[in-house]
Amino acid sequence: MYKDWRISTYNGVLLACYFIPSWALSAMKIWVSPIRGFYDRTNIAAAMYVSDFLTLSPIGTIRIAWLLALGKVIVAAFFLVFLLLVIRAAIRNKGGADEALAFALGLGAFISMASLIAASKVGEMAALRLHASEALLLIGAAIILIVDTDPQVVASRKEQASPEPHHGYLSSSPHS
Repeated sequence: MYKDWRISTYNGVLLACYFIPSWALSAMKIWVSPIRGFYDRTNIAAAMYVSDFLTLSPIGTIRIAWLLALGKVIVAAFFLVFLLLVIRAAIRNKGGADEALAFALGLGAFISMASLIAASKVGEMAALRLHASEALLLIGAAIILIVDTDPQVVASRKEQASPEPHHGYLSSSPHS
């Protein structure tokens, strides 16, 4: 099974092993205590941006925190779906879990980039480094997923393509 994996699958598994526990714990802290969890190290950039640049009531801040937690849980859930699809032995075709990985990478990169921009606006350097690292991981994995092609799929596509005769300008065919 592991011999059939592409590099994007390995990369996705490694990212899933990082983002599932990290972002699920971050979201859980917000669920347990919305304000305290929002001002946790992993969410501090978004929390400081919301408190500095938006004039929200405390309930509005809690709603923003819950939205961030929901986004992080959705990313972790899609990484989990990706892992389940990859690990499941019944999958015979390669690339069968690419959609779940692509969704997790896209939404995760969006959240990380938004947090990165928020960290740069409020001047929080530790959060800036954390979100920059996460964003680079996710964007790099998305690029690998886009570029990585399965050699067997490419070979089967070439076999399926029927070569049609090409009659050019100087063709020997009397009907051209």
